[in-house]
Amino acid sequence: MREFIYYSRTAPTAGGHIKDDLRKSGRIDIAIHSVISTFFLSHKFRTDSRLHLVFAGRPTPPRHLEMEPVIEGETGKDKIYLAKSNVSTVIKKMLYKYKEGKKNEVFPGFWIEKKGIFELIGELANQGRNLYILDPKGEDIRKAEIGENPIFILGDQKGLPGKELKRLKKILNPISIGKKTYFASQTIAIVNNELDRREEEGRL
Repeated sequence: MREFIYYSRTAPTAGGHIKDDLRKSGRIDIAIHSVISTFFLSHKFRTDSRLHLVFAGRPTPPRHLEMEPVIEGETGKDKIYLAKSNVSTVIKKMLYKYKEGKKNEVFPGFWIEKKGIFELIGELANQGRNLYILDPKGEDIRKAEIGENPIFILGDQKGLPGKELKRLKKILNPISIGKKTYFASQTIAIVNNELDRREEEGRL
């Protein structure tokens, strides 16, 4: 299992704040593209990935949306139909279904709770997980050693908050996908491709 954590400083934390113009809705469009890059292949759906979306925008931050879609069983009962065309609707419904003080499973494999990026990273670090942060100055991903069940952390166009990030880099492994800057969704696709190739070659 591979996991991704996408952090957005501006993505809305209430369903009513997602409007028709997704770019003007706290750049929720970036999160949507990240969901697509995490789970969708051409004519196939990934079953080896989990995605964490951490939103810190208005009006009630933070929100942690965790996705590991169930694909077996009856649609509407055991699973929901997740398509590239309805990701924004799924995210909006998850935000509407937030319940104070609990981690609520809105749909099978879709949870929401109040949790910030650094609390989430700290919990995963305490579990001994292999954490990697995407950093232009990090080690080239093609050369880096990637541990079992890795977790990759990336931010939106504004990046991760600076002060806390400096402290966390002591427990994170910085890796780079190259000198050029890519969109968050493109970065996820590149990391997925690297992991797919390693699995095919028996190196992961």
